[in-house]
Amino acid sequence: MDQRFYTVAEAAHLLRLSEPTLYRAIRNGEFPAVKIRGRYTVPAKAIDQAETDAMTSAPDDDPNDDRLRSVA
Repeated sequence: MDQRFYTVAEAAHLLRLSEPTLYRAIRNGEFPAVKIRGRYTVPAKAIDQAETDAMTSAPDDDPNDDRLRSVA
């Protein structure tokens, strides 16, 4: 059975982000997560979608904009 959810630490590692960066994106609504009893969990489908979006979208015009728009 494939893993369906990741901890924020696991998801951050897969995305090569720091945990605080991913937490900030989640709180700002820029990355999907589910909050269960005060803890966030990241659906595996969100990681898959981030990969798909990264492979199919053109790079941003603004190199200074480091928000996770393509995965929201």
